[in-house]
Amino acid sequence: MFSGQALAQSADQEAAEESRRDNTIIVTAQRREQDLQDVPASIGILSSSSLENALSGVEDVLGLNGRVPGLAIESSNGRQSPRFYIRGLGNTDFDTAASQPVSVVLDDVVLENVILKGFPIFDVEQVEVLRGPQGTLFGRNTPAGIVKFDTRKPSDVLEGSFNLNYGRFNTVNAEAAIGGPLIEDVLNFRVSGLYQRQDDWVDNAFTGEENFSGGFFDAAARLQLELNQPGFNALAMVSYADSNASATFFRANILSPGSNSLNSNFDRDVVAYDGGGGNPADRDIFLSSLRLSVDVSDNITLTSITSYSDLNRSGRGDIDGGAIDFAGTFGGVAPPPFTGGTSAFTGGTFSFPGDIPFPSDTGGRSDSDQFTQEIRLASDTSSVFNWQVGAFYFENGLLDSTFLGGAPTPATTWQSDQQSWAVFGQVGFDVSDALTLSGGLRYTDDERTFEVLVLPNPTFTLDNGTLETSIDDGQVSWDVSATYETSENVNLYGRIARGFRGPSIQGRSIAFGVPTSQAQSETVISYETGFKLISSDDTLRLNGSVFYYDVNDIQLTAVGGAGNFISLINAENADGLGFELDFDWNPSDYFFLRAGVAYVDTEIKDDDLAVAVCFACTVTDNLNAAGLALIDGNPLPQAPEINFNVEAQLTFPVGSNEIYFNADWFVQGSTNIFLYESLEFNHSGNHELGVRVGYIFADGQYEVGAFARNVTDEENLVGAIDFNNNTGFVNQPRIYGVSFRGNF
Repeated sequence: MFSGQALAQSADQEAAEESRRDNTIIVTAQRREQDLQDVPASIGILSSSSLENALSGVEDVLGLNGRVPGLAIESSNGRQSPRFYIRGLGNTDFDTAASQPVSVVLDDVVLENVILKGFPIFDVEQVEVLRGPQGTLFGRNTPAGIVKFDTRKPSDVLEGSFNLNYGRFNTVNAEAAIGGPLIEDVLNFRVSGLYQRQDDWVDNAFTGEENFSGGFFDAAARLQLELNQPGFNALAMVSYADSNASATFFRANILSPGSNSLNSNFDRDVVAYDGGGGNPADRDIFLSSLRLSVDVSDNITLTSITSYSDLNRSGRGDIDGGAIDFAGTFGGVAPPPFTGGTSAFTGGTFSFPGDIPFPSDTGGRSDSDQFTQEIRLASDTSSVFNWQVGAFYFENGLLDSTFLGGAPTPATTWQSDQQSWAVFGQVGFDVSDALTLSGGLRYTDDERTFEVLVLPNPTFTLDNGTLETSIDDGQVSWDVSATYETSENVNLYGRIARGFRGPSIQGRSIAFGVPTSQAQSETVISYETGFKLISSDDTLRLNGSVFYYDVNDIQLTAVGGAGNFISLINAENADGLGFELDFDWNPSDYFFLRAGVAYVDTEIKDDDLAVAVCFACTVTDNLNAAGLALIDGNPLPQAPEINFNVEAQLTFPVGSNEIYFNADWFVQGSTNIFLYESLEFNHSGNHELGVRVGYIFADGQYEVGAFARNVTDEENLVGAIDFNNNTGFVNQPRIYGVSFRGNF
């Protein structure tokens, strides 16, 4: 759907829109279609119209940051490798093999590798954010929750749509889809595609090159075929995405000692790079899946989901964020006329901006493939008792190389393999018309191996004296829940769940001569209770929850520090306490208001755990005798204490046509960037505003409009690098433009 209210739809889209106006949202959080209000869990929803508005400025998945209460997304790899956080739980590790406690699921297929999690968003019907452990029905590492993308499926009616945006920096965002019957009542298809591009817009003050970098190209396509026969359904999908983009722009010394405010060294349109090779970030992804569904009896269905994916990525960056000349001159001439920043001369060495002690220019390449197979047997929900049982298999292989830019030594190359299998079951029982009980159980076995294939230093070995190591574990996940209908419009629920994340190996640091590190499995117990309320006229929905979780042996990644290590560690415990509220008011076809707020207070609990600190920042933690920061009592990294989002739309009839005004805004509260606390590496009050206006005409078939993202051009610190200087990176600049949409 387009404006979310008024454009004419295909038959299926009209039905979905009518359902939304009735404030009924269908979700599949429990692997079957249910009314959101009946599911005993905290679930945030992003509709297709909200998605289109949020991503109109050619944002990738990072554009969803803060759009759902309790959800945060960030990346230090540009349009690659997004890192997801739910209720403060996530992983700050930038490595492509890093394990994440938030799982991303696309059409029932888990996307494990962080590159896969950045697959472009297009032709998506709905996004569900399932908060809290989801390990009984979704098995791959879900102690924090799931971000679940459901694409639009083939229909038996011929339909099509297009959406074209053009904006600042010659930005183009084009999306199109067409689908319908190939063989009436037997075989349907849907083809959809995305094209995005943007010009380079960042200058390089070191070389004097204008429009040095910042642009990108993204293209993606998806083909779906659906075969329907009585008692049988088959849905096949293949997708491909190709991207040539710029990596994150690291900016040296944009934080002054003692302050987290951006200083005069920061200029959004300028960097000063003597390395990084232009900061490229390229990747291509292939996804495929086959879902088969067979009715084995009148009330039992057998489902098989098979998937295969393959990806290749490469990237390089000027990690120190600036320029260094050890001779103090540039070929015997004076340094270039830098503006808007400071220079430093130390021991005959010139650097800009500010003091950069040593250069860091690093790149990497990855090749990965993933195979999954799930088989599930489920009853229908027509009786007072329902059930599901199944089995799951997962396999992932990753070949990764790290190279040092400009260095004559070969890349360090390693192979990381993961295997996992699980069996699971869930039951539900209607005790009465008002009370429903449910419970689930899953056993998961995870194994990971790591092998060094190429090392510049032939005498280097891992801790075990060889070049190969492995780790494995098996654990039980479970949940129990109850839903009580106090009236036709109010449900109360409670849920207790145990989640599990398998053991991990971190090997990227071997490129710098540092042995691998390992972390044992983490487990979480989550307690949650809430209410789900819908008004008697179906125009207002208010859902709320309060929660507490305790993570035992939580896996943390100590990234950076003056020694520039990347180490996996286990803390004894971490806990989180908070609440979420989701509000949706839709009183007529001419107005809607959606809003949400989440609060979480997280705390690391380990009296003796200490991590390396920054090179040049002001640490506020106590230090041990070795100069390491004691992090007991600190919040989890990249965990916003509060986030708030709101979206509103007002529509006016103009004869037989319509004009609408839409605005959305999100705010993030206090957020610590690293495991240790400092005066510099944190932020509070990050916010962005987006607006859209559109004119709908020709019986709702077409729309012309204008949009702006990050309207006030906020310069928000979102991440940092601490091993060399006070380097930071920021959000995307303001994008504005015009759009044209249509459908048939």
